[in-house]
Amino acid sequence: MKEKKCQVYFVGAGPGDPELITIKGRKCIEQADLVVRDSSSMTLDQTHALMVETVRGGGTVARVHTGDPSLYGAVREQAILLEREGIPYEIVPGVTAATAAAASARVSFTLPEKVQTLIITRLEGRTPVPEKERLKELSRHNASMALYLSASDPEGIAEGLLAGGYDAKTPVVTAYRVGWPDELILRSRVSTLVETVRTAGIRRQAVFLVLPGQEEEPVSSRLYCPDFLHGFRK
Repeated sequence: MKEKKCQVYFVGAGPGDPELITIKGRKCIEQADLVVRDSSSMTLDQTHALMVETVRGGGTVARVHTGDPSLYGAVREQAILLEREGIPYEIVPGVTAATAAAASARVSFTLPEKVQTLIITRLEGRTPVPEKERLKELSRHNASMALYLSASDPEGIAEGLLAGGYDAKTPVVTAYRVGWPDELILRSRVSTLVETVRTAGIRRQAVFLVLPGQEEEPVSSRLYCPDFLHGFRK
C-alpha cells in the first residue's frame, strides 16, 4: 500500500466471502486505527464524527462497505463531509454482488456477437428511480442485466422485463446471499421467476441476473482465432 497520504479509506469488502477482498483493502483494514463497519444502526453524522475524531487524533480510518463502494452505497455523501473538513480520503474498490453471482453461477454477462452490454439497476422502492430508468424502459435494450435491492418484489421484476420486451423464456439467475456460507443460486426464466423466488422464501439479500443469449449457439471470441492479429500476436 502507498505511504500514508490519506487519512480515510473507503474499502470495498466484497459480497461476503472474506477472501473476496483485495490485498490493498485488507491492508487498509489491518493498518487502520479505526474500522467502521456494520454501521446500519448509526446515522451519517455519527459515523462522520467518529472518523473526524480519529483523524484529528492523528489516526487513519477504514470505512468498510460491502460489495463495491461505488454501487448503492453512501460514499458520496460521506466524501462531501470529509471534503468540507479538508480530510483526504481514498476509495478502494471491491467485488460487487453481480460479478460474484455470475462467477458462482458460471455465466458470462457478455457473449460475442449476442450481448455486449450489462445494465446494473434496481426497482423503485423507498428510494425513487428516475422515470427514464424504470425497468420497463431499460428492458427495451434486451441487454444482460443485474438487479439489486429488488428481492421483495419479484412480480415487479417479471412485469417490467416482459413489458420492456424480454422473451418469457429468458434465463434468470437469483443469487441469494452470494459469498456467504448459506449462498443459494437459483435458476429460472422470466416467466417462472416469481414462483421460484416465492417458493424459496427469498425477500432480501438477493441479486437477479437477467441473461439473454445464454442458451443460443455460442460464438467464439475472435481474440484467440489464429487469423486475428493484434499487438501481441503477429
